[in-house]
Amino acid sequence: MINAKNIALGTRLLPLNFNVDKGEIVHLLGPNGSGKSTLLELLSGLIEGQGSIELDREDLSEIDSMSLARQRAYLSQQQKPAFAIGVYQYLNLSLSAIPQLAPSSAERAVIEVCELLGISDKLNRSTEQLSGGEWQRVRLAGVCLQIWPNINPEGKLLILDEPATALDIAQQSVMYKIVRKIADKGIAVVMSNHDINRTLSDADRVVLLKNGHIVTQGKPSDVMNVETLEETFGAQLRRVEVDGRILIVSE
Repeated sequence: MINAKNIALGTRLLPLNFNVDKGEIVHLLGPNGSGKSTLLELLSGLIEGQGSIELDREDLSEIDSMSLARQRAYLSQQQKPAFAIGVYQYLNLSLSAIPQLAPSSAERAVIEVCELLGISDKLNRSTEQLSGGEWQRVRLAGVCLQIWPNINPEGKLLILDEPATALDIAQQSVMYKIVRKIADKGIAVVMSNHDINRTLSDADRVVLLKNGHIVTQGKPSDVMNVETLEETFGAQLRRVEVDGRILIVSE
């Protein structure tokens, strides 16, 4: 699905190879400044660097903007709305690249995603009336709708940069569930994350980054040992078991 070879961007991201399979959830972990956001930006096609990136065997740089908008959705780090707009109208903008979408299908998709994210009661509000957590969930709804399998058969890739920002524990749980729901439909998901234990439980594969290069990658249970995580984050950690579940906590 995604095949990146020798991609790099100045000193922010050193040459690395990266791939994601169809329906796979990949988490990027690493300290601030490790290159997670830069890698996601390159994968989104919004910036260009060295190397090559293929999306479903097609060179990313050769995909026109409208086609790319139908194939991948990208949630950048939290940004406040540039202008006031109704939430329902904002979400419909996410559907603008999908050709010949019937209004009834669009409405059903908006209602379904908003119900999943618990923001159905926000549809008649203006974006300027939303709290930080509400706005983040609206943004999540927008990118999910962009590649929602029920209305967009061309959707292939969902990119999320720190999607849990401003979400409480319950909202984070909902977010991880909807990400899995999307992946189960065959969409590849790449997301940056700061919650080590969520990566242990929710990722299919993890990529550990530090200073712009990959420290290690693989199944979370295989590569997320205390020694490697301590070296990556520069923090003292320990492994504990709670009710049969393995957790990694700070000392």
